Amino acid sequence: MNSRLRKWGLRSFAAIALSLFAVQASYATIDLYKFDSPEQEQQFKELGQTLRCPKCQNNNIADSNAELAQDMRHKVYEMTKAGKSDQEIVDYMIDRYGNFVTYDPPLTAGTLVLWLGPLGVLVFGFGFIVLRSRKSKVVTEDNSEEWDNEHEERLNALLNENKNEDGKVNK
Repeated sequence: MNSRLRKWGLRSFAAIALSLFAVQASYATIDLYKFDSPEQEQQFKELGQTLRCPKCQNNNIADSNAELAQDMRHKVYEMTKAGKSDQEIVDYMIDRYGNFVTYDPPLTAGTLVLWLGPLGVLVFGFGFIVLRSRKSKVVTEDNSEEWDNEHEERLNALLNENKNEDGKVNK
């Protein structure tokens, strides 16, 4: 009886393990696209690498598993099969999803801040540092002259005021 339980247990374990592996394999589906020419396939791969998924953070549509990226890949495939050029496909994606789908947004009034913002921050920061360093030098020089003239006399007066008959400073 013990051998029957052991065989039954091994068979049950094998059946469960096999079903788990089969379920995982179904999640690992790969989209297979058939092209009329190697040029179309190359165009599809390049566009998949250059178009950004609007839902994902810095992932292109070739690497993203988001449903939106899958839809975009399928649309790129359809347009590639229809013989559309790279620029036509990119323009379509920009019209539909905005400039975010390209990693290199065009220079327009709306994206001017993206292009000139970092330069502006750098120039402002450099100017601020230069002005601060000049101000601190001027303040240091002025304070040293004031101390020598006015404060030295006041300090001596305070020290002399607190001395007792022996010439020692009172605490």
